Amino acid sequence: MRILSLATLFPNPVKPSFGVFVGNQMRAIVAGGEVDLVMVSPIGIPPWPLSGRHPYDKLRHIPEIDDSAGLTVHYPKFTLIPKIGGNGNPARIARAVLPLVRRLHAEKPFDLVDAQFFFPDGPAAALLARELGIPLTVKARGADIHYWSQRPAALDQMRQAARQAVGILAVSKALREDMVALGMPRERIGVHYTGLDHERFHPIERGAARALVSAMPNLGIWSEGPLIVTPGSLIPRKGQALVIEALARLPGARLALAGVGEDEKPLRALADRLGVGDRVQFLGLVGHDLLPHVLCAADVLVLPSASEGLANVWIEGLACGTPIVVPDIGGAREVVQDPSAGRIAERTPEAIADAVSDILADPPSQSDVSAHVSRFSWGVNAQNLVRFWRDVLSGEPVDAAA
Repeated sequence: MRILSLATLFPNPVKPSFGVFVGNQMRAIVAGGEVDLVMVSPIGIPPWPLSGRHPYDKLRHIPEIDDSAGLTVHYPKFTLIPKIGGNGNPARIARAVLPLVRRLHAEKPFDLVDAQFFFPDGPAAALLARELGIPLTVKARGADIHYWSQRPAALDQMRQAARQAVGILAVSKALREDMVALGMPRERIGVHYTGLDHERFHPIERGAARALVSAMPNLGIWSEGPLIVTPGSLIPRKGQALVIEALARLPGARLALAGVGEDEKPLRALADRLGVGDRVQFLGLVGHDLLPHVLCAADVLVLPSASEGLANVWIEGLACGTPIVVPDIGGAREVVQDPSAGRIAERTPEAIADAVSDILADPPSQSDVSAHVSRFSWGVNAQNLVRFWRDVLSGEPVDAAA
């Protein structure tokens, strides 16, 4: 099979951790040797003078083709209109990508166009597939459905892409139900769980992991007392403010926030206002090589997001032997199936604090926690995706658990 895959969230030379989970999946696809994969990751650059400001000043200089992500990737640039232009991104992406895609298709025809996110990738890929006259598949991840479905113009484009697609994937059963509720065809939606790098994410004895990261420059994670970690971009949707408020109800516990984003300043102010500033550490951007040690060092991983499909970091935390506290969103109940995996808690400081206290009072062993994700791997993930593509190209019905 020759597959053209489109992903706006994908590692690049400027942001090597950007969409690292999609990069892991596609490297596994290439390594399997069954697919001739052409990876295209469009990069949005706004008009001048914004194009000269951070981060666009570096992004606009990314080469058109680069292999630093572990596979050959095309990085065409499209015109991005920040904040107000989201609904028009699919059309702008398609216009920018089409000359490249036409040329590649003429050299060696594609069998299928694949989109790795439902928006803006899905509608953009639908335009490309129509232009080339070949089938379309689309994968939904979570925020692409939950956020963009609130915008009527974007939702209309996603529904059109869903009607055009010969097959659709969701990262959890719960997300599939959300998609069906939006009017997408159930019979064409399979479930495709995320993968996991077991060589990188596995239990390291908690004390040893904490000693290791505490000794690293700019980290200094505390070696004593219960430690909570909340990984993810510092943005309102991830709910770090709720964890800081919960910390005020957990005497002696400490919190490490692993991520960067627009909410850092108000989160620091909140921690100081609540009198827990000395118990909150902002780790900044934690690289994928260091993240497993940070996760193993924690007693509990708390991520009270407003929405998720099935967050990769849930799986990575469990793989490290760290129980999780998450809301009843997306595929949470497909992962937290008994108390040794963690707790499902309401998005309130009180409920989060109670769930953390419950875990700390009777902590499960790291091996019991990690056993919950033994079925996840990037190899299995890749095999299932290849099987899905083969099935839809041969006219087979979509497997409910692709």
